[in-house]
Amino acid sequence: MAKASGPDPSAPNPLAEAVLGGDRRALARAITRIESTRADHHAEATAFLETVLPRTGRSVRLAISGVPGVGKSTFIEAFGLHIIGQGHRVAVLAVDPSSKRSGGSILGDKTRMEELARHPDAFIRPSPTGGTLGGVARRTREAMLACEAAGFDVIIVETVGVGQSETTVAEMVDMFLLLLHPGGGDDLQGIKRGIVELADLVLVNKADGEMKQVAGRTAADYKNALHLLHARSAHWQPQVKLCSAVTGEGIAEAWTTVEAYMTALSAAGEIEARRAEQAKSWMWNEVSDRLIAALDAHPQAQARRADLEARVRSGQMTPTAAAQALLESFLTGR
Repeated sequence: MAKASGPDPSAPNPLAEAVLGGDRRALARAITRIESTRADHHAEATAFLETVLPRTGRSVRLAISGVPGVGKSTFIEAFGLHIIGQGHRVAVLAVDPSSKRSGGSILGDKTRMEELARHPDAFIRPSPTGGTLGGVARRTREAMLACEAAGFDVIIVETVGVGQSETTVAEMVDMFLLLLHPGGGDDLQGIKRGIVELADLVLVNKADGEMKQVAGRTAADYKNALHLLHARSAHWQPQVKLCSAVTGEGIAEAWTTVEAYMTALSAAGEIEARRAEQAKSWMWNEVSDRLIAALDAHPQAQARRADLEARVRSGQMTPTAAAQALLESFLTGR
């Protein structure tokens, strides 16, 4: 029987060795390789990940989401600095929704996290979404592994939070944090129920000054609403807390809540079980992506594609029949 081809994890890998040694520039290069669409970079990234895989999986993986303007960057900086003060190392994978065209907006976010970005125990990486749903970059999962290999034990994925389905990011992290504006009932009407159902911790930000009372009412509204929703875990009831990224109030309590969550779900074996399911889902997502890429590059399928699309648009053929014909061309080469 022929041996399956693939990278040899025992072969010397200078990039992996540098990342495992804590070289931050090497980590940035590794993530660049991971995100690249070039075939040679893909092969290099695959070999890198195979080498570092045994040194991954030891972090707390968090997603932080919220609509633009809710103060995600300010919160993450205050939150990250507090976590570092507790003896941890923090990596932030901040996803840029506009970089596909302009490369721009997240660089402003990084500037707003200036103090955190300068800290030796922090690493901030802007990444383009590349048009994927869920507000996360296509290779965020692999980037998380690279950060873990470099010794970062708290990984924060900052999602776009512009109304896209956040299910994708919820399926790659341990805990989902949702930041909200002080807004009471209007906020309840305006935010999609689905993202609230994903939240393990809801944080009403900007709970300071004149907005403190408004934030308290918003928190009370959400506490009542969460009791009507089905909890994602039998071992955790989603919580609602107040915080102010500007004054620092509630930041320490937010991290204490994260620790309590991880302790509860780890003791029940749920973190381990979730990660196993996430890995399986990741594999099948890769299979789907590779099949679509192979279909796009297949000459016989491409030769029939335009004609089949035209017949579907004109109503001469059903989409089901056209899809079957296209797949037959792909599978049979005719």
